[in-house]
Amino acid sequence: MIKLHDKIFKPYLKEDEILAAIDKMAKEIAEDYKDETPLFVGVLNGAFMFVADFLKAYQHPCEVSFVRLSSYQGLTSTGIVETLLDVPEDIEGKSVIILEDVVDTGRTLKQLVHLFSNTNVKEFKIGTLFYKSDVYNGEYSIDYVGLEIPDHFIVGYGLDYNELGRNLREVYELNQTDMINLVLFGKPGAGKGTQAGFLKEKYNLKHISTGDVFRYNIKNGTGLGKLAKSYIDKGDLVPDEVTIDMLKAEVEKNPDAAGFIFDGFPRTAAQAEALDNFLESKDMKVNATIALEAEDDILVSRLLERGKSSGRSDDQDESKIRNRFDEYNQKTAPLKAYYEKQGKFHSVNGIGEIEEITERLSKVIDAL
Repeated sequence: MIKLHDKIFKPYLKEDEILAAIDKMAKEIAEDYKDETPLFVGVLNGAFMFVADFLKAYQHPCEVSFVRLSSYQGLTSTGIVETLLDVPEDIEGKSVIILEDVVDTGRTLKQLVHLFSNTNVKEFKIGTLFYKSDVYNGEYSIDYVGLEIPDHFIVGYGLDYNELGRNLREVYELNQTDMINLVLFGKPGAGKGTQAGFLKEKYNLKHISTGDVFRYNIKNGTGLGKLAKSYIDKGDLVPDEVTIDMLKAEVEKNPDAAGFIFDGFPRTAAQAEALDNFLESKDMKVNATIALEAEDDILVSRLLERGKSSGRSDDQDESKIRNRFDEYNQKTAPLKAYYEKQGKFHSVNGIGEIEEITERLSKVIDAL
């Protein structure tokens, strides 16, 4: 997958598939115009790569020019088509073939037809590399088609999302699957926080650390923070409902996130069930729980080394570190069973270079 601005795109068409479609178009047009010198008019900006490869495939006499139109901003068409570069001069009596990157709503095509309707060309036809037949209104015939595709937003091979992605050699489609919501487990020192940082950037996820959320609410004196503090001051556990309400507030503050990484919650099977119920109320779900696994002795050495600079007392005493491991094992065991029943528990080797571990985690996520 790739990230452009705030959106995630997944592979859709490989370069050899695209070139094969272009070669097919070139042969069809060559058969129709073998006795003429047609004028190919590419539509900028999207069709520049298509036109370049088409001309390499079309090894017959021809001329080439360009027009430039625009109707897209971001992911959607504005409905207003602007002419930024007009039709070429001296085209009277010529056979013109418009080369479009993609035909979908037909708005741009309508403007193209209007541009050429005021000229004295011999004829003009329309060819498009990508054709979204299920949304095209059919007002004008499409004479040559490279690939018919569904109405998905695509980038690459000249097509863009807010000007990014045009230079990609292959085509990617917007990842419109369900949100990716992860629960990340890991013993102290397993690198959970480091990996959460990489994953949130790669997949446009929001990292929700329960500890950070508690500290934020208590520090800022929110209603939930005051409520949580009242339990903490009495030495009581904060009820699951309060924690869930804090998580709910974090989720609702980030409506554009492609998903969430829940870190530090759930800690019990009851909390896992509460999280499932909350997500279900938002038409969401936990897609996977991932545990970063590592041998205790390796993690002890890592934490003792970290303790030299962190100043944390619990990173400087091996017995305290191993007590934390025991607590983790006791709490994680029932959670592992809970998520294994749902087929959502994944174990990942947490030892190695940071990039290697990120790649292992990415393989699990990409397979969801």
